[in-house]
Amino acid sequence: MNLTALVLAAALVAGKDPVYVGLDLEFGHQTSTSAEAVQRGVELAIAEINAAGGVLGGRPLEAVVLPNRAVPARGVENIRTFAARKDAVAVMCGKFSPVVLEEIPVLHELEMPLLDPWAAADGIIDNGRHPSYVFRLSLRDSWAIRTMLEYAASRGLERVALLLPNTGWGRSNAAAAETYLKSHPTPRIVATRWFNWGVESLVEDYEAFRTAGAQAVVFVTNEGPGAVLVREVAAMAPEKRMPIIAHHGVAGGDLVTLSGPALGKVDLTAVQFFTFVGNTRPQAKALLAAAEKRYGVQDAGHVLSAGGLAAAHDLTHLLALAVQKAGSTDRKAIRKALEELRDYDGAVKQLPRPFTPDRHEALAQEDLFMARFTAEGALVRITP
Repeated sequence: MNLTALVLAAALVAGKDPVYVGLDLEFGHQTSTSAEAVQRGVELAIAEINAAGGVLGGRPLEAVVLPNRAVPARGVENIRTFAARKDAVAVMCGKFSPVVLEEIPVLHELEMPLLDPWAAADGIIDNGRHPSYVFRLSLRDSWAIRTMLEYAASRGLERVALLLPNTGWGRSNAAAAETYLKSHPTPRIVATRWFNWGVESLVEDYEAFRTAGAQAVVFVTNEGPGAVLVREVAAMAPEKRMPIIAHHGVAGGDLVTLSGPALGKVDLTAVQFFTFVGNTRPQAKALLAAAEKRYGVQDAGHVLSAGGLAAAHDLTHLLALAVQKAGSTDRKAIRKALEELRDYDGAVKQLPRPFTPDRHEALAQEDLFMARFTAEGALVRITP
């Protein structure tokens, strides 16, 4: 779009009533960076959408931040409050599956579309509602567990332990692992332990895994407990350090800072669906350039929670297309329009049919890969 067209588009949206998207995110959670990443992805997309003329004949799209501090009750209250706002068309969630799982009944009661750029519990999409108002552009636990266990097997790690949070997210992963292992004999799970958020030590669990004969730890975690285990394993003798194969939640905060030099002493990998590092997609490069310009991001390796930023960006564009297709701010019509969109070429990937009435997952198993943190903190892809 040339400068004249941009000026005309900006003039078109000026002074018109906004169309609102709510950002129900874990702002207030001490170590998370995913909330900021999702907000930035939405803001970058909104800037592009509004610069091109907005939606519904020139109305600007506008984000409303709804902090939930990772507390489910706050999330539910946020949904109810936001749904009462005129021209509120959808909510974008954050990384905490337990929050989203608690919100699902009220979302459907209020017929409010939810766009998920991170939270991975299978039950978020497999929620039993028909029609469903929940749409995800991220990975899901059953895909993540499969990728993690296949990676362990590819390294000859035949005996693994599961370390899971005592939440709905942890239970989702436990069920996914059980289902996967019914048809895959290796690796074997030799022990499973559960931990609570805020845990200060995981040494007891780790030693129990070693006693059980585990060769690696499959760790479903966010950045806080992830850093706890990294520091404790790094302090052990090298022969006691097992590989840690982590869920993508470990990238939802500044693990590098929280772990310090310990990270370089531990064999830690994480399942992911997106990285800017080495990404040759023009759309991903353009998004990175926009993030560098607006937020001062240094380079591809220094985008915290990059998957959340990219997915939120693409979901916001998909929402704008659905609003246009619906021709109004009617949420039932927008939900239906999301299922009918075609040929979206986004930062994460090209989506010939992002969603259908029977499939509210934009991604697939084959979109996942394993990544490793460099000493500088960049997540670099290590599997095809």
